[in-house]
Amino acid sequence: MKIGFIGAGNMGRAIINGWLNQHAVTGGEIYLHSAHRSSYEPYAQAQGLHACASNEEVVNQADLVFLAIKPAQLRTVLLEVKASLLRKRPVIVSMIAGCDLATMRKILDQAELEMIRIMPNVNVEIAAGMTALTRNEFVTTDHWQRVVALFDTIGATIELAEDKFSIFAALAGSSPAFIYFFIDALARAGVKYGLDKVTATQIAAQVVQGSAQKTLATTKTPWELVDEVCSPGGTTVAGLLAMEEAGFMTAVIKGIDATVARENE
Repeated sequence: MKIGFIGAGNMGRAIINGWLNQHAVTGGEIYLHSAHRSSYEPYAQAQGLHACASNEEVVNQADLVFLAIKPAQLRTVLLEVKASLLRKRPVIVSMIAGCDLATMRKILDQAELEMIRIMPNVNVEIAAGMTALTRNEFVTTDHWQRVVALFDTIGATIELAEDKFSIFAALAGSSPAFIYFFIDALARAGVKYGLDKVTATQIAAQVVQGSAQKTLATTKTPWELVDEVCSPGGTTVAGLLAMEEAGFMTAVIKGIDATVARENE
């Protein structure tokens, strides 16, 4: 299967790197073009990919065409490659934030093309991602299963209604930054009490990883797991109360609210 990428930003590269690391595809199966030649050509050469001279060349070569561009570029790019899309009829896979499949089809004059929308997160690069997928009515079962299988190699996948993509983007797409922020905050607290930053970060990151794994491995709710760690009158309860007094849960929810609002814009 030949896979094309229009755009070569952080998320596109995370997906490509994840697949290459997991041997899900070879570099020779990937065709790439981006607006910044000085950036994508060295990357393509380093990873053994095909660097294409234009977006149209990507479409002409690929069976799957990933749109990894900014929302503001969508109309221009689709109109640029429209003739090639209608002739070649590849499966179009969009990872463009805030752009639904109906909008894409409207730009393409309601053409009956196979379109899939995905929302991955950067952890796909280390095969620990979370990706939501949805499709239009023209996608064949075989093509759908192939795309899902590709993302299963680099993390977990979920089929999600398109009107839920905004909240998914916040909970899975943006939240790694929130979690990195939390890890850094824990590490800085460790530095406050005498640990060096590297050691404190290693401790904090390992604990977050283990806690996430335990959450996924049990049928208990996260709050039940909180209760298991808290002894009556103990240190953990004191810490939790102090964090909640400072607005921890409210801050997290407000962060999600702001992310969803920006996505909807």
